[in-house]
Amino acid sequence: MWSATGAVRRLGKPKPRDAIAGLVTGLFSIPEGMAYASIGGFNPVAGIYAGIMPGIIGSLFARTVLMVTTLTSAIALTSRSVLKEAGLDPADPANVAALAVVVGAVMLLFGLLRFGSIMNFVSNAVMTGFSTGIAVQIITGVLGDATGYKPQSGNTIGKIIDSLAHIGLWHPASVAVALGTVAVWAVFHLVKPLESFATLLALVVVTAVVAVGHIDVETVGDIASIANALPPVTVPNFAAMPELIVGGVAVALVALAQAAGISAAVPNPDGSRTNMNGDFLAQGAANVAGGLFGALPAGGSLSRTGVATSAGAQTRWAGIFAGIWLAMLVLIAGSAAEIIPMPVIGGLILVIGGELVVGRWPDIKLVLRVAPLSAVAMLVTFAATTQLPLHTAILIGVITSLVLYCTKASQSAQLVALEPTGDGGWRTAPVPEKCPSNEVTVLDYLGIGLFAEIPRIDEEWPDVAGSDNAVVVLGLRSLPDVPSSVTIKALKRWAGELQANNGRLIIAGATPATAKILRRGDLDDVLGEDGIVDATDRVFGATDTAVARGREWIAGRGDLPQRDSN
Repeated sequence: MWSATGAVRRLGKPKPRDAIAGLVTGLFSIPEGMAYASIGGFNPVAGIYAGIMPGIIGSLFARTVLMVTTLTSAIALTSRSVLKEAGLDPADPANVAALAVVVGAVMLLFGLLRFGSIMNFVSNAVMTGFSTGIAVQIITGVLGDATGYKPQSGNTIGKIIDSLAHIGLWHPASVAVALGTVAVWAVFHLVKPLESFATLLALVVVTAVVAVGHIDVETVGDIASIANALPPVTVPNFAAMPELIVGGVAVALVALAQAAGISAAVPNPDGSRTNMNGDFLAQGAANVAGGLFGALPAGGSLSRTGVATSAGAQTRWAGIFAGIWLAMLVLIAGSAAEIIPMPVIGGLILVIGGELVVGRWPDIKLVLRVAPLSAVAMLVTFAATTQLPLHTAILIGVITSLVLYCTKASQSAQLVALEPTGDGGWRTAPVPEKCPSNEVTVLDYLGIGLFAEIPRIDEEWPDVAGSDNAVVVLGLRSLPDVPSSVTIKALKRWAGELQANNGRLIIAGATPATAKILRRGDLDDVLGEDGIVDATDRVFGATDTAVARGREWIAGRGDLPQRDSN
């Protein structure tokens, strides 16, 4: 259960590497936050503020330990669309605050309703495709900073094609600075004692070289000026909140889906399990608090999380330090950050995005090698993530997961016969073509959704025509779901066919919930009052009881006139 006291207990002691990782992440949050806010048409400084209060609150409570909560490009673009559709000015801090609070409330509601469990049904293949697509989005999002040419395409792959097609328009100085940043990072990364500091050192060294050499490239100051001040308290536009509810759900889904990608790509260093409901609640609290302090809506950022992990983050303190460092940097030397060259940020984000893609490569190879159907789902999700709006890609990913789940379930489900072993046990056998007269035929359903398998079971069900006093015991011990009306109709039909041939059907191993629904569906009228045997704590205990009941029923009919089978 998520709680503030539980989160505080999980904090533990901060480590030196967390402080360094937080500093690096805080520095990155200045130019990257401003860039993402600018993409969405917002005040660039609001992008910085999204890394302070939301970053601290999100890291304090998140169950994905290293996840950094802040603004992302997808959230910025979705937020702009929502405000425009509502007819609200995105430059008005009160409107931004209203949206952030609504998004936070939606996230909190999703967490309290435990909607995070839905993510358990999203397959690993789909999550691999989604997180890889997000990583590629991160790379393409900084192509303009790294090359000096801003791609005009609206989708991820289009940006890559557009950039390559206009290579002649690349700014040589920007490309040189970006490549130099990658090279400096690689040198420091190869030195073991400096490996964890490679990102910070590359940022500082190349920024100093550009400043001293007066190299003409775009800097943070070209986006907007930064005041040496903490985020102001902002009163939301409460009157606009009802109009933002539907849009707030869309922004929340985009943010939560990105966070789910982080959970899959960046496991907890301490081996603890992540919890999507806890992450939903953490991000919800982060947005409510952030909205009151001038921040844009925020969520789990794969790029900023990548920065933190690349810089050596080991605990949730890295994200907390990132927010604290960012606040101090803005308060003390916010204007000094204006000299950071955008190609430096572009070069380092290219490295981080590449590391994220490489980190998913083992999963990609595994899916391609062992699961052809899952590979299709992975590729479909990847294509959707890179080609379509993110909220559409999320919907496609969920639908793909459900289709994949149902397909695999239908392939694994089967109907088998059970035969006694002589020592009180049972062994599986092929389903007989006909039900023998005056005998008990034991069948067992192995699957997870009987209603979806009825046509297949109809094909395998033994022929009862011409039999007499035949009993079929159908085991439903592996059926986890409550039966649907379609299931009950099928059971009535199978029981009716047996009854028409002087036989009967007995259900064995039904859970209490399943048995209750079966009886409510008037199945007792066809099966008889003793036609449903509830599950027991002994494996096949209900089957043994049902078989004994069936044999007693056959013996009791021995004195009755037999139907002429001719």
